[in-house]
Amino acid sequence: MRLPFLVRCLMAVTLIGLFALPLRAADIKDPENTLLLDLEYGRVTIEMMPTVAPKHVARIKDLVRQKFYDGHKFHRVIDGFMAQTGDPTGTGRSGSGKKLRAEFSNIPHSRGIVSMARARNPNSADSQFFIVLEDSNHLDGKYTIWGKVLEGMEFVDMIRKGYGQGGTVRNPDIIVSLRVAADVQ
Repeated sequence: MRLPFLVRCLMAVTLIGLFALPLRAADIKDPENTLLLDLEYGRVTIEMMPTVAPKHVARIKDLVRQKFYDGHKFHRVIDGFMAQTGDPTGTGRSGSGKKLRAEFSNIPHSRGIVSMARARNPNSADSQFFIVLEDSNHLDGKYTIWGKVLEGMEFVDMIRKGYGQGGTVRNPDIIVSLRVAADVQ
């Protein structure tokens, strides 16, 4: 008897998870610039890039320490592109209320990169960010990159995808918690 595709995938992910040892807090090189993103599926470790986007990293850490992101929805997820979160209303139309000037770099938007979402104005990034699911070089030099996923991309891949061109998610996954590694015991 052949198992359904989804069951086979879940079994494979489970087996991989049994053999992959997650980073322990003591193993993190720079805990002050590392985020621990807990999803329903598992932990995602994000290395922040303070030398690339110092103001964005400082703002993200400030919001994380306020527990601003806890419970936020991944309101826009486009399969093969990106997963976006960081809006307290879950609509994609809001933020923390503090706009940041762009800090563009020459780093490519490759799989696992974490970058700021924004409106048409390049200096309109606030609290919303996205994780790149597949290389998206058309974004290069247009959005502020501030981090990259070190571990747990398989959990990001499991985030429910949206529908249509806008990627609106009907039953969105949430951020269970987001913490600076230096603050975790």
